[in-house]
Order: sequence, then C-alpha cells, then structure tokens
Amino acid sequence: MSLLTVKNLQQHFPVRGGVLRRALAACKAVDGVSFTLGEGETLGLVGESGCGKTTLGKAIVRLLKPTEGKIVFEGQDITHASMRAIRPQRRHMQMIFQDPAESLNPRHTVRDILEEPFIVQKIGSKEERRKWVLELLDKVGLSAASADRFPFEFSGGQRQRIGIARAIALKPKLIVCDEPVSALDVSVQSQVLNLLLDLQREMGLSYLFIAHGLSVVKHMSDRVAVMYLGKIVELAPSEELYRNPRHAYTKALMDAIPVPDPAKRRKRQLLQGDVPSPINPPAGCAFGHRMKHPKWEESTRMDLALKEVSPGHWVQPCPCCT
Repeated sequence: MSLLTVKNLQQHFPVRGGVLRRALAACKAVDGVSFTLGEGETLGLVGESGCGKTTLGKAIVRLLKPTEGKIVFEGQDITHASMRAIRPQRRHMQMIFQDPAESLNPRHTVRDILEEPFIVQKIGSKEERRKWVLELLDKVGLSAASADRFPFEFSGGQRQRIGIARAIALKPKLIVCDEPVSALDVSVQSQVLNLLLDLQREMGLSYLFIAHGLSVVKHMSDRVAVMYLGKIVELAPSEELYRNPRHAYTKALMDAIPVPDPAKRRKRQLLQGDVPSPINPPAGCAFGHRMKHPKWEESTRMDLALKEVSPGHWVQPCPCCT
C-alpha cells in the first residue's frame, strides 16, 4: 500500500474585485494532479517558479484546504478533514520550508522551536523534551550549546538544519521538502542534501522533494514528476527520465542543466514566449500554446491525461510535445 495517494487534486484561489469583492475568476494553481508515494521513497517535483509546486506541497500537508480531488495518507482520506481531526496526523506529515530565516520564529530560542512540536502534541515531560532537543541537535550536526541561541545567530545552512530538526522531531513518515537548499550557498547545499539522505536511511522517511532544477533532484530522487502550469506533464523513474525524456518541457529543463566543462558546447532548446496565466489557462497543451506549436489546436480536442509509454514512465500524450 502506498504511503500517500493524490488523485486529481485541485487548488484554486478566488480572484476578487469590485466594491463587494466578489469572486470574478479563479487562479488554478494546482489543476488536476495525481501520483502515489511509497514508504521510504523520494519523489522529486520540478518545474518553473509559479507552476504550483509549493502550493501542491502545502495542500498535501493540509496547510491549505484543497478545492477538489483526494489526498489519502496511510489509507485515510484527509482531504476535507477538520483541523481537530487532522492534528494526530501532523505527527506523521511535516514540511521543510524554503527560507529558514522566515520559517523560524526570531523571538524563540532553538530550544523553544524544537520543543514546540512536543508541546502541541502533548508528548513528554519538560525534562524529556529538553533531552530530546539535545538529541535532535546532535542528529543534524549542531552542538548542544545551540539550544539557547536565537535563529539570527546562525548561518543559513545552520538555520536550515534547525528547520530539519524541527521536521523530524515527531519521527514523521512523510516530509515535504520545499526547495530546502535553494536559499543556501552552493558549498552548503551538498551538506544539507547528504544530511537529508542520511536521515532518510536512518528513519525510513519518505520525501516529496520540490526543486527548480533537475540537477539537484537527480541526486535525491527515486522518481521525478515534471510540473507545468498546475499539471504534471511527465512522471518517471529518475534514471529513465534523465536517459529518455519524452515531453518537450522536460527536454527544455534538461537543456538548462549547466555543463561543468567550459570547453564543451551543446545545442540548447530555448524557451520562447511567456508562461500562460493560471487565471486563464489555454485549452489543450499549455506548453504547446506557449511555444506556438502548429499542432497546438489539435491538442485542444484530445484527452491529455497521463499515459504510460514504458513501465513506470508516464507522459502527457500531446502531439506538439511528445
């Protein structure tokens, strides 16, 4: 049984206007996403800024209430569960945020930050919580003296380690990693990524790993989902996706990966046009519409639900992108 199953998930936000602030339209941030995530697995989620990756992650851990669709976690449908009903599941679903400087309370010490999950869930005595805080700091590579310091006293990489410690405090089964290294120096990124891999092996964690580029995702993921304008356009095992990308948007993302050899030249597919508005997305294939492909109109008359083209490799069957 899958740890997490997402079916046709939609997250729409009303666009209001006028004197009475009536809903005039909807911003379709996530527009029909489906996938599964197994125990101990890492699913990478990549795409341009604004494609809906972070919104999808927040909806899965129920920081947002989905508009439509279904989220099943450990066999339990949590899509429309109340905050009281979902609180016990919070122990098993956590999130690491992109900017640790914004996600950590600057008025709290590290001890306060790491004790809070135990207090909210009413776990342990004061003495036990103090002991667990020191164990968490050691697990993420920080000294015990860090407990009585404030977040602003740490570097960006150290703050993200505190965020990771908070996420694993309750021994969750699923962690949504929302671009956890994009705000860090390149020299620190590999250290944080290796820490996440070590914790996954030690604790049996499952990750939904959100990132902009495919280079970081390749290092982390068992499978990769490529997202464009609120939809998944390709989903495949990591090695298969990098060896044989099928969708034109995936190929464009591959071309954007930097080559470490400055003497090496390669032909790149340059993306043209602008990303369509999620308030008024085009019919058919949104990427074909952006590229003004001659077969785009043909895609408006097709069912673009993902189809399996090889074992475990799913792609949007669009005539202008595959």
